[in-house]
Amino acid sequence: MSVRNFKDKQPRLAHGVFVHDLALVVGDVTIGADSSLWPGVVARGDVHHIRIGARTNIQDGTVLHVTHAEEEGEAGFPLTIGDEVTVGHRAVVHGCTVGNRVLIGIGAIILDGAIIEDEVVVGAGSVVAPGKRLESGYLYLGAPARRARPLSESDQAGLLMSAQHYVDLKERYRAEEGGNSY
Repeated sequence: MSVRNFKDKQPRLAHGVFVHDLALVVGDVTIGADSSLWPGVVARGDVHHIRIGARTNIQDGTVLHVTHAEEEGEAGFPLTIGDEVTVGHRAVVHGCTVGNRVLIGIGAIILDGAIIEDEVVVGAGSVVAPGKRLESGYLYLGAPARRARPLSESDQAGLLMSAQHYVDLKERYRAEEGGNSY
């Protein structure tokens, strides 16, 4: 089974969520309506919580994880991903906050304490440093990720089109074998 409890922590999946049989969701993970996790995704809410919004897609091979508090009184770093977010294949999204209508490119790495505001594109292979804030309305590229240019109207429309594409695709998968739907 691809959805598992960890100690007293249980995943919570809203209506219409699709978790492929080859994905793994463990512990304190909440996934919003019509979101999808594809083959090879690992969402491990073992030492802190993960919150994924509605109509968000987490693509093949992505790792979602969190950071525990190192010392008593510290909060650690949970992971929060907003609504209508596309996380590209093989990304690592770790202990950070991702706003709404964001695209995280293939192979990108987002590190602890980073904040990605709404309507941002993080280019493929980019690395967002710990604690870095990416301002809304821009494309960020490189390692470390730097502001490249403002998003065009076409870029912004593409954020919603990507989210809708994956909502439609997960519905086709739900109609077939090969995935769990909730």
